[in-house]
Amino acid sequence: MRILVANVNTTQSMTDAIAAQARRVALPGTEIVGITPRFGADSVEGNFESYLAAVAVMDAVTRYEGDFDAVVQAGYGEHGREGLQELLDVPVVDITEAAAATAMYLGHKFSVVTTLDRTVPLIEDRLKLAGLDTRCASVRASGLAVLELESDPARAIEAIVTEAEWAVREDKAEVIVLGCGGMADLETRIRERCGVPVVDGVAAAVATAESLVRLGLTTSKIRTFGTPRPKKVAGWPLPAQPEAAAAPAGAAGPPLA
Repeated sequence: MRILVANVNTTQSMTDAIAAQARRVALPGTEIVGITPRFGADSVEGNFESYLAAVAVMDAVTRYEGDFDAVVQAGYGEHGREGLQELLDVPVVDITEAAAATAMYLGHKFSVVTTLDRTVPLIEDRLKLAGLDTRCASVRASGLAVLELESDPARAIEAIVTEAEWAVREDKAEVIVLGCGGMADLETRIRERCGVPVVDGVAAAVATAESLVRLGLTTSKIRTFGTPRPKKVAGWPLPAQPEAAAAPAGAAGPPLA
């Protein structure tokens, strides 16, 4: 089984960290391939960057060379999963939804701890769209930018763990969900301080994707996520770069007139 894990930003070190976390939890025999968009922001922390990332991830996935069995979109609260589901005939799993769905097996209410406050509405909207919001006790922001998770890890750890403690104490959360693809290393620290299960979105999404592949299940194509209708789409696919790869066998692709 080969799973593409798509970072939503253009920071290669974050792609590497996300892919490493995916490999730690993947079953023996599952190959994890981390992919980085060739355009977009170096971190995604708002609507403009999120919509741009949606196009960039579709571009990156459809340019991947070779076969694959599933795609994980590794951006918490980001747009784009629906477009990938239309383009591909393999399962597509978003880390936001996978983490929240997993958390619901572990406690009555979960809280999400994320980065900047401006990302909170995006996460709330994504949970509501997925029908997962009623089990969410709160979405709390640490006040740190995404890239500070790498540049100032000690400060990031303390800020995120503190918000998790408040979520358990004040919001009555019974499970903590890490609201960023780059937070995986914080699981143990939060469990030790808060005494509750902690769900990392990348890990949950990889496990979900593996399960769907093993069960032989993928996205329904009869209505909402049907392959795009044949028509002229100006400027798509985007102009190729010298290193760009051909579309994968796993892509249904938008048929162009």
